[in-house]
Amino acid sequence: MSTKIAGPSLNRRNFLKASAALGGGLIVSLGPIPTATLAATDFAPNAFIRIDRRGLVTLVMPQVEMGQGIYTAQAMLIAEELDVSLEEVRIEHAPVNEALYGHPMLGRQMTGGSTSIRAFWTPLRTAGATARTLLMQAAAKEWNVDVTSCRTEQGFVVNPDGRTRRAYGELVDVAASLPIPTAESIALKQPSEFTLLGTSAKRLDTRGKTNGSLKYGIDASPPGTKIAAIAISPVLGGKPKSVNEPAALAIKGVRQVVITDDSVAVVADHTGAAKKGLEAAAIEWEDGPNGSVSQADILRQLEEQSQSAGGVARSEGDVTAALQGAAIRIDAVYQLPFLSHTAMEPMNCTVHIGENGCELWVGTQNLSSAKQATATVTGLPPENIIINNHIVGGGFGRRLEADGIAHAVRIAMQVKGPVKVIWSREEDIQHGYYRPYYYDRISGGIDTDGNPIAWSHRVAGSSIFARIAPAAMQNGVDPDGVEGAAHPPYKLPAIHVEFKQVEPQGVLTSWWRGVGPSHNIFVVESFIDELAAAAKSDPVEYRKRLLTENPRALAVLELAAEKAGWGEILPRGRGRGVAVQLAFGTYLAMVADVSVADDGTVRVTRIVTAVDCGMTVNPDTIAAQMEGGALYGLTAALYGAITFKDGRVEQSNFDNYLPLRIEEAPHVETHIVRSAEAPGGIGEASTTAVFPAVTNAIFAATGKRVRTLPINPEELKAK
Repeated sequence: MSTKIAGPSLNRRNFLKASAALGGGLIVSLGPIPTATLAATDFAPNAFIRIDRRGLVTLVMPQVEMGQGIYTAQAMLIAEELDVSLEEVRIEHAPVNEALYGHPMLGRQMTGGSTSIRAFWTPLRTAGATARTLLMQAAAKEWNVDVTSCRTEQGFVVNPDGRTRRAYGELVDVAASLPIPTAESIALKQPSEFTLLGTSAKRLDTRGKTNGSLKYGIDASPPGTKIAAIAISPVLGGKPKSVNEPAALAIKGVRQVVITDDSVAVVADHTGAAKKGLEAAAIEWEDGPNGSVSQADILRQLEEQSQSAGGVARSEGDVTAALQGAAIRIDAVYQLPFLSHTAMEPMNCTVHIGENGCELWVGTQNLSSAKQATATVTGLPPENIIINNHIVGGGFGRRLEADGIAHAVRIAMQVKGPVKVIWSREEDIQHGYYRPYYYDRISGGIDTDGNPIAWSHRVAGSSIFARIAPAAMQNGVDPDGVEGAAHPPYKLPAIHVEFKQVEPQGVLTSWWRGVGPSHNIFVVESFIDELAAAAKSDPVEYRKRLLTENPRALAVLELAAEKAGWGEILPRGRGRGVAVQLAFGTYLAMVADVSVADDGTVRVTRIVTAVDCGMTVNPDTIAAQMEGGALYGLTAALYGAITFKDGRVEQSNFDNYLPLRIEEAPHVETHIVRSAEAPGGIGEASTTAVFPAVTNAIFAATGKRVRTLPINPEELKAK
């Protein structure tokens, strides 16, 4: 796999303050909080930057690392403005403190939506530049020189004479006592001055991952920890009916059986005993009201409700008249299934409840929800709850939800001492918050020249925002549900887009890597391909005609097509497909090479991606995210589907919820467009683009249009 580079600020009220750190040193805090609040935390280790008397820089990282590379990327933002080497930066996870670490775009202390760089590009750089300014002022005061004549390099302030220098560690005490620079006086580096940002830096977490010193949530083991295996009602809303507790307790090492409203946990000295005890418990369940829910019921509900109007997300031009006057009209239904996150680190949480408080060890994307859920279950005041966050072995949106934490806390309330609750893979897959099932109706019309003149798209599916943040719902429209659909990058003279909320019975839905665009980009880019085919036009050339007013989208399309060798004649059974998108603030074009065997088996051999994500931090991380995201999405395109029978999830492990195998992985090639625009998101971009790029390639190879995922080889067999 390869990457090549082809040749601002977010609005937020910032507050900056410096003070002496505990034991001597400099703290720089940033957050939308009043001075009085910060003064109370001056000596607490909860600021973005600390510099001790040895000159060591600590970044208290506001976002959680779950494989996307922000351990390194956010440290690079600090290091660039502070003028220190990346190797000099140490990382600590931020404690729960929304006032200091609340996400500027999301409003809570959480990680998601491909926003870690977009949100903190300016705040973290400003924190670094403020610290650098104070250190320079401290040195200038000592030397009695004009601060503007000083400069910094590699952790030193350099005297105007060019010979005398002071290490940062020698200056922190004086710097901490100086007046705070105004925001207007803080000069951030211009891109032309960057020496670190935009370079492929080695990741700071690689060594810890390879030698085992970096601890995930599942590694947490405070003294005296017991292990709990959990079984949750297989039907949402069900509860335990009978439990053979004596049989479970007869297993050597089993200490306790804990029964809650909807789960049974066996607490033991080690994992093996806990799992054996859970099996011996021979649990019988009372299914409750959702015990008869089937996949057919869910699809019938979606099909029926998708026929009625939803909330209007966008309406421009007279779509009805344009469709009636179209030379060719196409009507289509697209369907995308429920999807599980299946992170490699299964759900887990360690909890210790004492007399007056509760302490957790976990890896979570959402510290705000974690503390809120713990307070709700225990009844404790938030200040009596400590959460130790850890690096996460894959989140993909699953760890935005706090249900796993709530389960663990309820169990811990009945256990003396710390208990680690670990979900089996089966519990993980069968008790998820799934990517919604979407059922979309879309119609389009072209004129005699093949140009699109009408576009009507109704998205039907579950609304995550309606549950998470109802205030975000405007006129019945879930903004995530239509992202990538309401504003496609193309020139469309008449467009009407709706969102129809349809909540399936007995199913929990939530964010999945790519969220709304993970389905909308598939529908939009597949349907643009349908219009191109109806117009008898080359898919790339057709898109280029529609992107003349969108230069960034046009540029990535042209680059991806060029690098992929678009236009080459391919052998029988092979096809090349393209997709273009604007999502997460990033422009991306992807070309997929696919072969389809006579038995319908699909093999993706090569993926070429061109990406304009604005100013780059670490090109190596961008390439890694393009590769990982594409493979994650390809897994779902080929195999991903959660289905229900008798209220239960039918899939249970990697034998029937298949992952992509290593021999199936295509070569992924990434080309990055140099850009001076504000940074966009990267973590989910390629996941969303790979669906239509692959299915459009299948159409090119076979002439058969894939409108329902996952891809069904039976429908692609040669006749």
